[in-house]
Amino acid sequence: MSLTVIIGAGAAGLAAGLELQARGLPFLILEARDRIGGRGHTVERAGLPLDLGCEWLHHAETNSWRKRFEAMGLTILRRRAAWDHLADTATFPADLQADYQAAFGALEERVAAAAEAEHDQPVGALMEPGGRWNRLLDAFSEAYNGAPFAEISVQDYAAYDEGRENWRVAGGYGAAMALAGRDLPVRLNAPVSRIEHGGRQLRVHGAFGVIEAEAVIVTVPSTLIASGAIAFDPPLPAKQAAAAALPLGHVAKAFLQLTGPEAAGEERILYTEPLGPEPAALFLRGAGRPLAELYVGGELASRLEAGGSAAAADFAIERLVQAYGSGIRARTAPLATTAWSLDPWALGAYSYARVGEHAARKVLAEPVDGRLFFAGEATHSTLFSTAHGAHDTGVAAARTLVLTAEHRTRS
Repeated sequence: MSLTVIIGAGAAGLAAGLELQARGLPFLILEARDRIGGRGHTVERAGLPLDLGCEWLHHAETNSWRKRFEAMGLTILRRRAAWDHLADTATFPADLQADYQAAFGALEERVAAAAEAEHDQPVGALMEPGGRWNRLLDAFSEAYNGAPFAEISVQDYAAYDEGRENWRVAGGYGAAMALAGRDLPVRLNAPVSRIEHGGRQLRVHGAFGVIEAEAVIVTVPSTLIASGAIAFDPPLPAKQAAAAALPLGHVAKAFLQLTGPEAAGEERILYTEPLGPEPAALFLRGAGRPLAELYVGGELASRLEAGGSAAAADFAIERLVQAYGSGIRARTAPLATTAWSLDPWALGAYSYARVGEHAARKVLAEPVDGRLFFAGEATHSTLFSTAHGAHDTGVAAARTLVLTAEHRTRS
């Protein structure tokens, strides 16, 4: 088998490369950035690893990256995430928390029932009209999906398989992914602009020139296919339409170092302004570290990213002040913020399906002529928006490529 080109060195591209490497087959990964990992990216600040992208090993009991990391000898932090353990504050005491959790549970039940219907609808249509918790429920969706429930497909939302456990990898998810791919043949700073797939050989075009290949695996975010940033010759309008139906939502993080009493204690989620117009969540002491991590989505995330790192950090500090008083300002220090919506090779955080478009994930995943393959979190029907979902689609694309090539050879 001659050369396979993999476009993108994120979770799907690295997994496809690892699969081909294990089979002893020739391949080259082309990556637009100056690093590998894609939307998995760990930075170190104040001696602490911070995951700017994927952070939790969702569905950890079966997570494919977790299995790879353990085989590499990396330490998995098998402690349950604190998503159900809310910080008790004056503005969000236990009785209000219970009321909110009841509203959330009722919405989930209505979603499960509606998902059985033939026709799709927005999750937002199932929210209680004028419900007191609707804005907080939307804030949850904006962080979880990247968009408010009015834009989220019931069928897609219900299809997501979140599993039971959500663990972390010591040293950071992005760092572990980069370590897993360190020996793969990757050409950095090599964005692809066009793929010719009508001739005997596929031709991949970019600033690097032209590379001919027997097969190509495309693992870039759906946004780059939808926008035409990577063109196909002949055109693939069905692929472009499917990608457009799977936009990447907006999610922003800001990490603050904590000192003083707030730095110690159990991991918790702090909801600020739970009944206000702009609720926001902060993870406190994640993985036992002295950190507060703002985690917001939707229009708020877009605004904070557009304002630069200072805007997100200031917002996070002010929300801590609301909960703990002005003295906490002297006990916090900004460490890092994210801007995935402004990253030209991402243009968002992770995918959600527009209403009526859950099937677009399968359309985007379909190979073309047995030589052009597609992978990435947006192509997974149940594990979308996750790094392990992307991993599994990369492995599946590589295996399908090999089987197709073997069949063609026998024929």
